[in-house]
Amino acid sequence: MKRDERRVVSPWNIANVLTVLRLVLVPFFVVCLFLPGTGWRVTALAVFAVASITDHLDGELARRYGLITDFGKIADPIADKALTGAALVCLSLLDEVPWWVTIPILGRELGITLLRFMLLRHAVIPASYGGKVKTVLQIAAIVLYLVPGVPGPIRWVVMGAALVITVGTGVDYVVRAVKLRNVARQARGE
Repeated sequence: MKRDERRVVSPWNIANVLTVLRLVLVPFFVVCLFLPGTGWRVTALAVFAVASITDHLDGELARRYGLITDFGKIADPIADKALTGAALVCLSLLDEVPWWVTIPILGRELGITLLRFMLLRHAVIPASYGGKVKTVLQIAAIVLYLVPGVPGPIRWVVMGAALVITVGTGVDYVVRAVKLRNVARQARGE
C-alpha cells in the first residue's frame, strides 16, 4: 500500500457497535434508576457499569485495530455525555446530587462537545490525561451514588474531585482549542 493511500474502515465495526450499545443502554439505565427498590437500583448500577466499560473498550479497540471512523469520532463523545449526563440529571431529580454540581458538569460537557464540532474541520484535539482522569472520576462518583449505603462523605469527596477536574479540564480544552484555531488561521494566512 502506498504511503498516501488510506484504508477505508467500515462504520459498522465492533468499536462503533459498542458506542451505539452505550447509547441504547442509557434509556434502560434511566428507567431502572427511577423504579423503586434496591433491586432496581442495583440493576441500574449494572447497566451503568456495562455502559461505562464499553466507553473504555470501544476506544481501545478502535486504536488497536485501526477502526477509527468519523462516525466514532462524533458518536463516542456523544454517547459518553449521554450516559454521564443522564446519570447526573437523574440523580439530581432524585435529590441525591445537588443541581449546583450537575449543571456545571453538564455545561462543561455540552460546551466542549460543541467546541469539538466547531473544530472538526481544522483538527481534532486529542483527549488529555486530565480528560481521562475527569472521566474516571465522574464514573466513580456516579457509581458511588448508585451503590446503596455508601457513606455521604465518601460520595462527596469523589464528586467534588470530579467537579473540580471537570471544570479545570474544560478550561484547558478551551485554551488548547484557541491555540489550535490560531495556528490554523496562521497556516491559511489570515
